[in-house]
Amino acid sequence: MSHPRRSWLFVPGADEKAQAAAARSGADVLIQELEDFTPPPLRAKARALAKSLYGRWRGAGALVAVRVNPLETCGRDDLDAVLEGKPDIVLMSKVARPEQVHALAAIARGVELVPNIESAAGLVRAGEIARASPRVTALLMASEDMVADLGTARTRGGEELAYVRTRFLVECRAAGVEAIDCPYTFSDATGAEADARVAKRLGYRMKSLVDPAHASAINRVFSVQPRELAHARRIVQAFDRARAGGRERATVGGRLVEVPAYAAAKRLLERAAHTPAPTRKKRG
Repeated sequence: MSHPRRSWLFVPGADEKAQAAAARSGADVLIQELEDFTPPPLRAKARALAKSLYGRWRGAGALVAVRVNPLETCGRDDLDAVLEGKPDIVLMSKVARPEQVHALAAIARGVELVPNIESAAGLVRAGEIARASPRVTALLMASEDMVADLGTARTRGGEELAYVRTRFLVECRAAGVEAIDCPYTFSDATGAEADARVAKRLGYRMKSLVDPAHASAINRVFSVQPRELAHARRIVQAFDRARAGGRERATVGGRLVEVPAYAAAKRLLERAAHTPAPTRKKRG
């Protein structure tokens, strides 16, 4: 996974103007969305656009993904059309059972798979779903269908999804796949950035989005910040000196540094080597 995957942008499958705007957004992964963002009468048009669209998106430097409908509905028709364009990643909506992944893997051969978890039933089986195929590299958590399934409503603060986001991350980590956080489905960029910071504090490294204007803020949040990088270097250097001196731990900024913190710092330094540096906010 050398290409950065901080931001995963859902784009209407048949809207060519939106697809062109997505290519300019700076999002790391562009997803042609064939489910809710593409009304059934427009799905044939969206499928026909796939091959040329994916070429343009690759030319813009993005990873190319497509989200298909469940196979129980029209997902097979989606796949028959879009696989010719060789998407890098195939997402499938409304996955609640590992058997759905088995069926998807049998059709979408040789492609990375990212099942979307959109219900309580899917959440409690997320670990099984993640392990259903070695080509599952990540799971993505939806927001609107999830809150509807829970019988609540979406809020800017996201309190209604607090437990879901935490459990989802734990399930993904335990299964050894990436966890892609749910999108912030309000228009304000300030709220989108704040929501991304909450996700990062929980431990997420990637986030989905539905508004291309939010891509730069999300990329900035999920890039390794210079202060994080400097702190990680201090931890590694201090711990290496302590071990060389026969001590089992070091102290950095008043915090005792033991093996887990040292290992985490080394992982952050490695991730930073493969992630673009954060861009500064433009001042108007």
